[in-house]
Amino acid sequence: MLKELNSWIGRKKLESFLLSISGRDQRGLLARLTEHLDRLGAQISDIGQAVIHDELALAMIIHTDQKKTLNLAICDVCERLDVRFELSETKARRIHEASSVDENNLILTLMTRGRSASALHSVSRLAFDQNLNVDFIRQLSSASLNFGGDRTNSLCVEMRVSGSTTNAIAAENFRKALLPLSESEDFDCSVQYDSVYRKNRRLVALDMDSTLIQQEVMDELGASQDKRLKMSQITKKAMDGELDFKKSFLERAALLKNVPISALDEVIAGVELNEGAHRLIKSLRHFGYKTCLISGGFQEVGDYFANELGIDYVRANRLEIVNGKFTGKVEGEIIDADKKAELLEDISAKEGISLAQTIAVGDGANDLPMLSKAGLGVAYRAKPVVKEQAKHAISHFGLDAILYLIGFSDADIEEALMSAS
Repeated sequence: MLKELNSWIGRKKLESFLLSISGRDQRGLLARLTEHLDRLGAQISDIGQAVIHDELALAMIIHTDQKKTLNLAICDVCERLDVRFELSETKARRIHEASSVDENNLILTLMTRGRSASALHSVSRLAFDQNLNVDFIRQLSSASLNFGGDRTNSLCVEMRVSGSTTNAIAAENFRKALLPLSESEDFDCSVQYDSVYRKNRRLVALDMDSTLIQQEVMDELGASQDKRLKMSQITKKAMDGELDFKKSFLERAALLKNVPISALDEVIAGVELNEGAHRLIKSLRHFGYKTCLISGGFQEVGDYFANELGIDYVRANRLEIVNGKFTGKVEGEIIDADKKAELLEDISAKEGISLAQTIAVGDGANDLPMLSKAGLGVAYRAKPVVKEQAKHAISHFGLDAILYLIGFSDADIEEALMSAS
């Protein structure tokens, strides 16, 4: 089809025009306009339209050998509907087929709950400084005329950014430069290649402690036995990457010797999910995603929340229990950093899902191999060493912000939640 159109344009010595229309959006404008273009035998090779609060912005590339008649026809339509137009010649003579993976296009997801104009300025200025251009912006969060409060204070947008040399090095430099900006101005952002996999993720793997849930369960168990300080010190070193995870887990497990299993039930009763957890899992289930918990924590805790939320898989550690008490020993292989990455690969293979279609979310150093292996690895309210090494981070929003990174809007999410209720 594209070859035929290019041949047709060359054969008829057509001129190419850029038509831009703006004004109050009105039903039937496009129908009337294209009726005239059809009568002229004109061809359209590119078109884009946006409507913001009833204000229309429409642009298209038109090819025709009847410039004067084209101008009169457009003028007639636009005068009748009281909209503005501009018609100018363009050198866009040949039409190129868009690749499903365009290495010169990046998708930047920007999420802010604060000074939205400042965040947009910082990001767009950085893009300009790095010879990148913002080609397209799509709002993901719901617009609200009653600005303020909780969710209405948010602005989340998806921006397509391009450049003549947006290669892996340029993309990484852009991402690294965004990190200090996001820290200083309190916004979250993610830079992804505009590839076919970005819109076709199929499996989301979550760490549990301090990711899906707010607490570190081992620390809470230690607190129930007056061992919180010692337990939390070991946990912090492991999460910061200062202590081997297996060693830290064995040390913490030993501190729980003779603790009754009933103490774990009491801890679970007081555990809270992180912001957006319900909204995330319900939406993912509606959209057909598989979900899993891959945790260095307790299998019993993972099973509890998997049952509550409807999570498909749980892979976590088990402590040995004898006569209703923990022995201080571990059953089976300890799930450490490398094992987490291996389990992500195993579950994706079992589901017939490529690793490029997976998302992994975690906060600790033991999550880094899993985040690296996934198609999209997200550091969630993470330790500094993790946020620095992960390519994507969420620090100011809830877990449901992951849906924005996939490309879902609030309208999509609300529809999913209504269907699930």
